[in-house]
Amino acid sequence: MTSRYASIRPLLWLVSLAIFMQMLDSTIVNTALPAMARSLGESPLQMQSVVFSYALAVATFIPASGWIADRFGTRRVFLLAIILFTLGSLACALAQTLHQLVAARVLQGIGGAMLLPVGRLAVMRSVPRDDFLRAMSFIAIPALIGPLVGPTLGGWLVEVASWHWVFLINLPIGVIGYVVALKIMPDHYAAHRSRFDLRGYAMLAFGMVVLSLALDGISGMGTPHALVMLMTVAGLAALVGYWLHAANSTAPLFSLALFRVPSYRIGILGNLFSRIGSSAMPLLIPLLLQVGMGMSPMNAGLMMIPVAAAGMVSKKMSVKLVERFGYRRVLMTNTVLVGLTMASFALMTPGQHMGWRLLQLALFGAVNSLQFTVMNTVTLRDLDREFASPGNSLLSMVMMLAAGFGAAAAGSLLAAFAPLESHGATAALHATFVCVGAITLTSTLIFLQLPDTRPEPKQVEEVAE
Repeated sequence: MTSRYASIRPLLWLVSLAIFMQMLDSTIVNTALPAMARSLGESPLQMQSVVFSYALAVATFIPASGWIADRFGTRRVFLLAIILFTLGSLACALAQTLHQLVAARVLQGIGGAMLLPVGRLAVMRSVPRDDFLRAMSFIAIPALIGPLVGPTLGGWLVEVASWHWVFLINLPIGVIGYVVALKIMPDHYAAHRSRFDLRGYAMLAFGMVVLSLALDGISGMGTPHALVMLMTVAGLAALVGYWLHAANSTAPLFSLALFRVPSYRIGILGNLFSRIGSSAMPLLIPLLLQVGMGMSPMNAGLMMIPVAAAGMVSKKMSVKLVERFGYRRVLMTNTVLVGLTMASFALMTPGQHMGWRLLQLALFGAVNSLQFTVMNTVTLRDLDREFASPGNSLLSMVMMLAAGFGAAAAGSLLAAFAPLESHGATAALHATFVCVGAITLTSTLIFLQLPDTRPEPKQVEEVAE
């Protein structure tokens, strides 16, 4: 270990702690949703807004996080992110109604939107070039551990205490992180200050928020159909407005030149549509296991371990598969497998043997993780240095936006299939699994546009989920 690398190890541990806190929060909540629903007097099948609001807040504020850090310094912004995330966690635990909980999740999301990118930026500007890959690999570990322990920890906390502790667990982590950040977080600023594209950001953020609310409104939460249609049109108009603005602006938030790179254009759109279905699964699987199968929160959380464990194993297979078959064939085949494994959850019944249930979950985890790794790689692999940073930021935004869309779509489908509940507790859930699988299958039409080549990449990059 070089002395230079040893000197920045405390910073790497700090950023890893922040990433772990965010990734843990992204997965720990899903297992606790049925308990939250009972406590707040809501239907467990209509709790998607708890997941949707956090993902949408993160997606909305990610584009501004880099500029804010460049303008006000990584140290100040990172400390503010910890404060907002921790206060949002406390507000979630104190919430008495679903609306209060959703508002608190938005506050959490604003903090979370700055934690990961600002922490990664601080590492990028502090680590010597020779140690960069090693450092980035180190801070990527929490992104794998968080989803592995989150569902089980969430189920355990619900059983031994209450769902409030799913959020209260963030308080000591946040306090420790803040105290440590005060001492070791470097204060980096941009070498040259650039003007923030406020007009473009406003149109892009408005379009994302309104379209997400329109999709969530379809779930039948009292939103008039006319308002849903109005929001849909307004959201699409805002995104078209941003596209026209970016075409004529000298310094847009995200340059349209990014989309002149074929692999990036196909990868970013494929990510969006493929992840809508995949993002519905962390919400739907715990509901199926608890509401449909009658499992306890703890046991439902334990059932998610095969998903995360198989995902970690399959990531190591991605390089060899891409080298042998090429990005197009791997993504075309694997997207079909992901869609079919999602739809296969419609076959899960209370009388099913536990072995088959675990195998089904492991298969989904393996193909889903492989999908993410290869999609992210094909999206970023051909970007030059000029577009690497904005391209990665846009990909991060799309990933979180798709997570929000997925949660909203799951809620809307469950509401649409609610009449099927007369045929059994799992009927609406089974029909929803078939639909999200079909949504994922549509992304094969996008990956079909990739060139049929067999590149020989030195490695497949993994972007933190």
